[in-house]
Amino acid sequence: MTSKTVTPAALGRIRADVQSMHAYAVQDARGLLKLDAMENPYGLPPELQAALGRRLGTLALNRYPGERGAELQRALARHAAMPEGFALMLGNGSDELISLLAMACDLPGAAILAPVPGFVMYAMSAQLQGLRFVGVPLTTDFELDEGAMLDAIAQEKPAIVYLAYPNNPTANLWDDAVIEKIIDAQGAQGGLVVIDEAYQPFAARSYIDRVARRDHVLLMRTLSKFGLAGVRLGYMMGPAALIAEVDKVRPPYNISVLNCECALFALEHADVFERQAADIRSQRARLAEGLARLPGVKVWPSEANMMLVRVPDATKTFEGMKAGGVLVKNVSKMHSLLANCLRLTVGTADENTRMLAALEASL
Repeated sequence: MTSKTVTPAALGRIRADVQSMHAYAVQDARGLLKLDAMENPYGLPPELQAALGRRLGTLALNRYPGERGAELQRALARHAAMPEGFALMLGNGSDELISLLAMACDLPGAAILAPVPGFVMYAMSAQLQGLRFVGVPLTTDFELDEGAMLDAIAQEKPAIVYLAYPNNPTANLWDDAVIEKIIDAQGAQGGLVVIDEAYQPFAARSYIDRVARRDHVLLMRTLSKFGLAGVRLGYMMGPAALIAEVDKVRPPYNISVLNCECALFALEHADVFERQAADIRSQRARLAEGLARLPGVKVWPSEANMMLVRVPDATKTFEGMKAGGVLVKNVSKMHSLLANCLRLTVGTADENTRMLAALEASL
C-alpha cells in the first residue's frame, strides 16, 4: 500500500518532539518461533477454551461495561491479597496505568525517575506528557546504584520513582535494603514510589506484604505475564485516597466487557495458570544451565520469564537465530550497559531446546 503525501502544514500540527520520537517497535514474528516478548507460551486447555467461548458469547456487547468491572476489582484484590485500606484501579495493560500516573502528576517542573536500563514506557509516558525523565544507570552487574539514586532523588525531587521488581530487561530482583532507602528518601521529599511487579508470577519475592507500611507507595501488576497478554489488563493498588485521585484521569469504560470477562474467567482458574508459571520457572532453570555451557555466552540470574545474555556479537547472533527460525530481542542498543546483550523469553521445553540450538549455531 502506497503512503499518501501529507503537507508540511498538516505535519506542523504534530508536536516536534513527537515527530522526532521512534514508535514502539513490535517485531514481525510471522513464520518464526516467537521468544521476544516475555509471553506465556501456553494457551488455555481445550475444555476451558470452549467454556470461555460460551461465556463471552452471552455478553451484552451493545452495552457499555458495567458492574462486572467492580467484580473484577474485588477478584483481583482477593487474588493479590490486597491490604486493608487499599483500593485498586484497572488499566488497559500496565502501559495505560503508567500514562495515567504521568497525567495525574503533571505539575509544573515535575520529573519521573527510574533506573536504566528499564521498561521503556516509564520514559515514553513522561515525554508524551511533557514531564522530565531522569534515568539513573544501574551498576555494571545491573544492581541499583544506591548513591546515585539517592543523589538524584535529592536533586531532582521527582514526582514518581519507578522500581521494577524484577526489572526488564535485566530480569533481576534488586537488593531490598537499597529499595527501602530509596522509598524512604522519596517519601521524605514528598514523592510517590511505584513498585512494578509485572513479572511477579515468576519471582521468588513480592513487595505486597510490605506495601502498606508507607502511604506513598503504589504497587502495579499485569495479567500479561499471568498468561493473558492478549487481553490487556493491568491493575494498580495503593492507599484508597491516593488511588481515588489517580482514578479521576482514567477514561470511562477503559476496560472492555471482553477483557473483563476473560480476566474474571482466568482468576476462577488461577490454578491452571499457576501450574503454567511453575513449569516456566522450571524451564528457566534448565535454560540457564544450557546457556551456561555455551562458550562465549554470559548469562545473568533471572527472577522473570526471560534471560539476559551477553554474546560476542549481538547483531550477528540475533540475525543468525532469526535466519534459523527463532526470534528473540536484541537489546544491545537500548543502553550502553546492555552492549552485545540479547533478551530471551523462556518458552516450553521444546521451544527452549530449539532456541539453544539456534543460539549455539549462531555464535
